[in-house]
Amino acid sequence: MAGYTLTVAQQKGGSGKTTVAVNLAVHLLAQGHSVAVLDTDPQGSLGRWFMTRHEATGGEPGMEFSTASAWGVGYECDKLKKTNDFVIVDTPPKADSDLRPALREADLVIVPVSASQLDIWATEAVLELVDRTRRPALTVLNRARAGTRLAGEITDQMGDLDAPVAETVLGNRVVYAEALGLGFGVTERQRTSAAASEIAALAEEIVALLEA
Repeated sequence: MAGYTLTVAQQKGGSGKTTVAVNLAVHLLAQGHSVAVLDTDPQGSLGRWFMTRHEATGGEPGMEFSTASAWGVGYECDKLKKTNDFVIVDTPPKADSDLRPALREADLVIVPVSASQLDIWATEAVLELVDRTRRPALTVLNRARAGTRLAGEITDQMGDLDAPVAETVLGNRVVYAEALGLGFGVTERQRTSAAASEIAALAEEIVALLEA
């Protein structure tokens, strides 16, 4: 059976798309799944992470990596799904025709939402595109400061969007950036940390949705 494709998308830059993609890939790999990551963002952040990982692991990153422009996403996803349980696609920070091919390939679109009003507005545009492709989506509050009024307000507004909201909230934690810069995920660097627990919980939610 072909694997699942997870597309991580958000119009606004700085929402943490690559961080979410990387950490889900690393966690799923640790759970015994075969994983491929696909970078469709010309900025190439996911590719830079993978090459850093390749060097840090002595040439054994544990997962496949590929790149594609918008027109090549379907081909790459089909190829990678034949040999992997999960294909995780990182996308450009935009909501236009360049994003649609990656959305169409998704079994689930994951939309990180940072705790700001600007991110809520950007998410509305992304979800409109997702709706046109008739793919399911899951919004995830990211880089949140626990217990703050702003985080609570953004969570409430996310509930009004046209997509389910993940129960898991990803905190604004330095370890996410530190691990990514070294070519790893938080579950590899700090396995018992709050960040590792967050990623594990989010992955569990995602797998449950895919298998429902």
